[in-house]
Amino acid sequence: MSTKNFKHDLFAQFARVAKALGNANRLELLEFLAQGERSVEALAQVAGLSVANTSQHLQQLRQTGLVIARKEGLKVYYSLSSDDVIGLINTLRSIAEQQLADVDKLVSTYLTVKDELEPLSREELLQRARDGLVTVLDVRPPEEYAAGHVAGAVNVPLSELEQYLHRLNSKQEIVAYCRGPHCVLAFEAVARIRDKGLKARRLVDGYPEWKSAGLPVETSH
Repeated sequence: MSTKNFKHDLFAQFARVAKALGNANRLELLEFLAQGERSVEALAQVAGLSVANTSQHLQQLRQTGLVIARKEGLKVYYSLSSDDVIGLINTLRSIAEQQLADVDKLVSTYLTVKDELEPLSREELLQRARDGLVTVLDVRPPEEYAAGHVAGAVNVPLSELEQYLHRLNSKQEIVAYCRGPHCVLAFEAVARIRDKGLKARRLVDGYPEWKSAGLPVETSH
């Protein structure tokens, strides 16, 4: 085999992964799986897709090694093949933010204007949590929190936040996080908490990035 053919065949395999990522629904499914393992039916529900369509997308992701599957009874459960997939998605996100004006416009319109304070870095949150200076809120759904969360975080889904606000310590800063840097749940939670006169900020990204960085996590299973 010539060097030219080898390189072409090698890049063709790389292109298979790129092709699998070239679909908005599949990228969103990967974000959901970054929170933890889920069945096809659960993924279909949270993504707003049919079970058949979800299954087709997952098969394409599986064929390129981005996800793995296991069967339990009649259900099939999917998870990310490794934390490297989270890094791949974040690299894709970062390049798109830097190079595509439409991404910058969307983020500025729907997210940035909602949060004028700088988000807290993972390192800052870890130190402040260890010093007992912050209350950490995980505003994702309970099943995602149970699969894994920032150590010491309290699960308060956005739909239950109003009922929980009176329990927050007004002398502590509240830090909210959810699925990732563009997760609307955290932005909305921070806005609602500030409306009540409390000090609140976002974590700069979300649980998947925290976990892949090797920082302390817990499960509730």
